[in-house]
Amino acid sequence: MHELPVMESVLKIVLGHAERNRVRKIVAIHLKVGELSDLMEDWMQRYFDYVSKGTLAEGAVLKIQKIPVRFRCSGCSAEFTADVRKEAEIRCPECGADRPMLISGREYFIENMEVI
Repeated sequence: MHELPVMESVLKIVLGHAERNRVRKIVAIHLKVGELSDLMEDWMQRYFDYVSKGTLAEGAVLKIQKIPVRFRCSGCSAEFTADVRKEAEIRCPECGADRPMLISGREYFIENMEVI
């Protein structure tokens, strides 16, 4: 359900860019979404379709690319990706330290959009 306000924000942003650049139609919106984000792709598209009715973005397709989860080791500062399904087993591949710091995987942002 939290996809609705996120999609309203996405629409507001893309419509603002479209207006400033004299766009006639928004065809697709490329989004990057962290793997730890609980935004569900199906619901994102459904809510976007709902909120964009009657706008330049009506019918636009959301092209969603997942951002892998990345950690930084608290011991040696190495950065690495890890399978979060094995959270209890996550260790630094360089020094073996546990308790790494999450540095990406929860974020989401608009990368670009395809327009006419």
